[in-house]
Amino acid sequence: MSWLAELSPDEWSAIRLSLKVSLTAALATLPVALALAFALARGRFPGKALLDGLILLPLVLPPVVTGYVLLIAFGRRGTIGAFLDETFGIVLAFRWTGAALACAIMGLPLMVRTMRLAIEGVDKRLEAAAGTLGANRLQTFFFVTLPLIWPGILAGFVLGFAKAMGEFGATITFVANIPGETQTLPSAIYSLTQTPGGDSAALRLTLVSIIVSLGAVLVSEFLVRRAARRTGAGDA
Repeated sequence: MSWLAELSPDEWSAIRLSLKVSLTAALATLPVALALAFALARGRFPGKALLDGLILLPLVLPPVVTGYVLLIAFGRRGTIGAFLDETFGIVLAFRWTGAALACAIMGLPLMVRTMRLAIEGVDKRLEAAAGTLGANRLQTFFFVTLPLIWPGILAGFVLGFAKAMGEFGATITFVANIPGETQTLPSAIYSLTQTPGGDSAALRLTLVSIIVSLGAVLVSEFLVRRAARRTGAGDA
């Protein structure tokens, strides 16, 4: 991989920013995704189908629509954005934190879906047995359910991270394409394809993106299979 030595400082900046944004998005989404996955897998409540549909919505909407909605809601003049700016001094639009928010929303459906499948694969008889031995719901979750589903949780995390690394439409609409601030890997590739003589740099960044994405998919697949074996779903 001698071509890695040819990466310019600007290209490394885009790679580092993408890793920073993607890791932040995946970590911030993890508890939310787990809670939603558990609610959808085990809960019975009115509007469950609607909640499921809303979670999956970013997968079917054009990413630019998601980015525009974020801009309306979290921009400086948006209802939420203005409140955050005036109350806490937090600005998301045209900041790397805004890119992380956009990536988190786009990756949430994949994380929830993967974790939900892992939870649904757990044999409820094991949880019932823990209850008969005196464990409450919280203890059952931490000592029975969680050890069985953690590969699925990690698989969802990896998929969310990979989705964030490849996100383009929502981020460029919400936070633009500012070098060193919001220019992630996909945005940098797009800019280079529009720049005379930028083909070689675009190709290098494309190779980086392919390697990271392929690695994430392989790791996620391994973890999903492991989760299936732990919960017994692989024997079905």
